[in-house]
Amino acid sequence: MDTLSEAMGNLNKEGFTEEMRPSGNFIEAIGARKKYNPEDLIIMKSYRFEGMTDPADEMICYAISARDGTKGTLVMSFSAKNSEGVETVRKIPSKK
Repeated sequence: MDTLSEAMGNLNKEGFTEEMRPSGNFIEAIGARKKYNPEDLIIMKSYRFEGMTDPADEMICYAISARDGTKGTLVMSFSAKNSEGVETVRKIPSKK
């Protein structure tokens, strides 16, 4: 994938339609109004993008599946300015 929008569009077509975000020690599925413990989720895929002008502007798009069948995406910026939720996301196991 070359762009974040391309990755998001393809993942949406694959059923990853829920928008997710870190919320304290949980991951929140915004539309479904559900909160998940990281161990109740699996990272199915991830795509990394670096900023065109500043390689430190790293973003990662995660395709996440929950045990209850909810599938969504979570986009994280890993710049020094934006580290909220990073530790919670790191606790989510990846598909083997």
